[in-house]
Amino acid sequence: MELQVEARNLEIRKVWQEKIDEERTRLDRHHAGFIQNLRVTIEGTSSHKEGGYELRLIASIPNDTAVVKRKGEKVVPMLVDAFNTLGLQLKELQRKRRQSFKVQPEAAKGTSGGEGVVKSIFPYESYGFIVTPQGQEIYFHENALKDTTMNELSEGDGVKFGEGQGDKGPCAAWVKLAK
Repeated sequence: MELQVEARNLEIRKVWQEKIDEERTRLDRHHAGFIQNLRVTIEGTSSHKEGGYELRLIASIPNDTAVVKRKGEKVVPMLVDAFNTLGLQLKELQRKRRQSFKVQPEAAKGTSGGEGVVKSIFPYESYGFIVTPQGQEIYFHENALKDTTMNELSEGDGVKFGEGQGDKGPCAAWVKLAK
């Protein structure tokens, strides 16, 4: 992550810079590779009492931006609070992204697929392959099984499945034994 620290109407104190570096390290550890750019702006304001500050954190992430603003009289507590809030925002954004990529069984029923035969099964590794009548191999994971388990499946069993797209090609979003 690229870090930019800006100061307006003041000089960055060493303790502030150390706290920013510490919080950045923590963010990097919890959200590795998610944040592309982080800008921290500390501004001395005249609208507050003497010594008033305004803090802004702007995190650029793929296809989005997270912003946190704080106003107060002490910079270090504002930094801690702002970085904690930013961490929660990033966690929620990551959760939403993971959820949008999951294939729900109800949605998967509308995907292409059909019937096939279990070509090979690896119960200890929790996956197997289905071959379609057209000869296409479809990967499936144990989590895609509906109303059956890996131990109940055998090579040659007829199955129905909903086809989805995985990281490495076609995969079964759900698999049921054909009756």
